[in-house]
Amino acid sequence: MYIIAIAWLYVVLLVAAADSSVVGGVLTFVFGGLGPLALFLWLVGTPARRRGRRPSSSRPRHGDDDRRP
Repeated sequence: MYIIAIAWLYVVLLVAAADSSVVGGVLTFVFGGLGPLALFLWLVGTPARRRGRRPSSSRPRHGDDDRRP
């Protein structure tokens, strides 16, 4: 997935470099590259964040062992 993100940034960087003004190039890079890419990675990464937040019932938590002193 990260190779697609890197390729997208590369293409948008080339498009921004071909722009006629510096301000236009920066705006093209931010609104055509960084913004949509950040949104895409946030949306695609949501299931992984949910899995990481959910406690796993298969592994014991720290201090939840059955040993008694």
